[in-house]
Amino acid sequence: LLAIVLLGSALKDGDLVPETPLRNKRNPLNVYFVKVAWAWTFWLLLPFITVTAYQFAKSKFLYGPTKSILMVLRRLCALAVGTAIWYVCTGLFMYVENLTGTCSTSVKLGEPRRLYATKQECHQDNGIWNGFDISGHCFLLSYCALMIVEEVAVLEGLSIDHNSKLRVVINGLFVPLCFLTMIWVFMFLCTAVYFHDFSQKLLGVLIGLSAWYGTYRFWYLKPFSPGLPLPNIPLSSKKYSYSR
Repeated sequence: LLAIVLLGSALKDGDLVPETPLRNKRNPLNVYFVKVAWAWTFWLLLPFITVTAYQFAKSKFLYGPTKSILMVLRRLCALAVGTAIWYVCTGLFMYVENLTGTCSTSVKLGEPRRLYATKQECHQDNGIWNGFDISGHCFLLSYCALMIVEEVAVLEGLSIDHNSKLRVVINGLFVPLCFLTMIWVFMFLCTAVYFHDFSQKLLGVLIGLSAWYGTYRFWYLKPFSPGLPLPNIPLSSKKYSYSR
């Protein structure tokens, strides 16, 4: 992801990027997918985590039905954490842009120049807001892609019959998640080559990587957390055997 930002920014600054429909912010992928990236990620991961977490606990004989349900609820808290990260970070990006920006509007001769406090007020008067716009696309697309990759890792520890309906259900969720991850990475590339300054994109992806690392590589290893998709179970347990 960092390499994409570096190479994409170099191509953009060198004016080496061809004109394509993806340069337009109103292209279908941007409008119907990226603009609601967290919603797509949330609603596909919700049933996937529910089914796989319950099946994992059940197949390893680790918990009874009640504790298995509690494990599912615990794992679903990862989506609540992700929602909080999305909400706080996007709000922070808007705050920074409003704090650092100024509005450029066409003012008639003799009229006093109006001061605008936010980007929204500026756009209402058909103005152009110039502020430090941290790339929300780079942040969210990187975080969503990494979160999906982390969550589908649970498939390595699942034991499911080949002809079972459960396998059909899980595959029916896994395949769309794979396609969604491909779209996120592709649109991340488009953002890198068509939009934002290098510093805005770099800061956006660093925040996305920090959100992923701070959760899945640090906090989720702790007891009081949503935990990882594959629980840390002692290999000495006779009821548990796991081969990566």
